[in-house]
Amino acid sequence: LFSSTFAIRMLIPKKNRIAILHYLFQEGVLFAKKDFWATSHPIAELKDIPNLQVIKTMQSLRSRKFVKETFNWSHFYWYLTFDGLNYLREYLHLAENVVPNTLKKQQSARPPSSRPPRFEGRGGYSDRDAYRRTDDKKAGGEFAPKFRGERRFPPRDAAPRS
Repeated sequence: LFSSTFAIRMLIPKKNRIAILHYLFQEGVLFAKKDFWATSHPIAELKDIPNLQVIKTMQSLRSRKFVKETFNWSHFYWYLTFDGLNYLREYLHLAENVVPNTLKKQQSARPPSSRPPRFEGRGGYSDRDAYRRTDDKKAGGEFAPKFRGERRFPPRDAAPRS
């Protein structure tokens, strides 16, 4: 019926395409389960869009090298490239200073510690310095460690037991 050169194109409503691309630009990453029959996408912002439209939109971006795709455990994962970043910035009419969340510097959740650093090279502070002995506190002459029990194997030069 169909020739090998005939390609079926999927028409995706512009509203859905804009929503998918805006979410991709905002987060920098996107995922979708490999379920072409799912009626909605699992991400809350894209729940009104069929999963197939998300997959096909991202497939189109991947063919133009705007996203990098990874497939693992029945899920597609897409990562925005710098070329894709520039394309989406132009397509969505966004300013140059707007960047995806993956490129933003994150504030550290922990407050800075008042504890001194563990080690700063030779002569620096180290927690282990307190445990190291100085020359005047070496082990006494009576110190002779003993090991209990027999050796499992005789020394190599010993004669065999009879």
